[in-house]
Amino acid sequence: MMQNAPGRWQRTVVTVMELLTRLPDDSTAERRFEKTRWPEGRFCPECESLNTVALASRTLIPYGWRDCRVHFSVHKGKVKRSGKVGLQKWAIALYMWTTDIKRTSSMKLYREVGIREATAWLLMQLIREGFIGGHDLPFPRPLEADETAMGGKRKALWEACAGRGNVGKDIVAGVKDQKSKQVSTAVVGRADAKTLQHFVLDRTESPATVYADEPRACTGLPRAHEAVNHSAGEYVRDEAMVKGMEGFWSLFKLVYNGAFHHLSEKHVDRYGSGFTGRNNFRDDLDTLDQMALIARAIVGNRLRYA
Repeated sequence: MMQNAPGRWQRTVVTVMELLTRLPDDSTAERRFEKTRWPEGRFCPECESLNTVALASRTLIPYGWRDCRVHFSVHKGKVKRSGKVGLQKWAIALYMWTTDIKRTSSMKLYREVGIREATAWLLMQLIREGFIGGHDLPFPRPLEADETAMGGKRKALWEACAGRGNVGKDIVAGVKDQKSKQVSTAVVGRADAKTLQHFVLDRTESPATVYADEPRACTGLPRAHEAVNHSAGEYVRDEAMVKGMEGFWSLFKLVYNGAFHHLSEKHVDRYGSGFTGRNNFRDDLDTLDQMALIARAIVGNRLRYA
């Protein structure tokens, strides 16, 4: 455990050596995943019955339900139902995801763990899939609302000259609670006031005050609101600002440019949700708690490479 380190030193941080000592092989990792998924005892993922039994032959589906004879494992019911990637490697992938916020790419994972690059890419997407939907509770406190353009590239010089900076990109809207620092993001179709206000209303309670960077974004919004006018060189006025949300976009784009280099439009929502989820829990949870939270988040989802 590392103490008095830079950043959130009060968290219990697990080193790579400690992780490998705790999970030296797939069998140990499997028991750890089972304890995380079934803290109250193993049950059938189909009907939630506790009447289960360990099968004589240990395979990818080592358990069965005595009544309906359904075979299952800790994989079943998750985005990864079965496969050849051992659970120790899964644990290392979760560890890298939680501890390396700026450089968690599939290329790095495949080099560090020794799996195919395509497999590493799918593992990263499976983890991100667990965060689709973002923050599911409306914010009651003052928050900042902003949007940005992500993914895609300009295909011609004339597009840049014409000022069409959003050509081939997706508009991602976001809100950030100024007190808790929790963030919620989603890909929206347009950057017009109506679309953005609909996004804000879905994620706020009526007492919340909304701060935006342009007056037009708040016009007609049925919430208490204020706006700073960036066009006029105004960035902060009392509590009104969007620095927190702009800082979030800045870090997201730093990761995008530094680790991924290119982001396909069809994957923007998954990448954004994954980055948002990691932002929301990493400051307050220990390393192992973060890994357990992700493992539980992906239960019930399913995603294939195709």
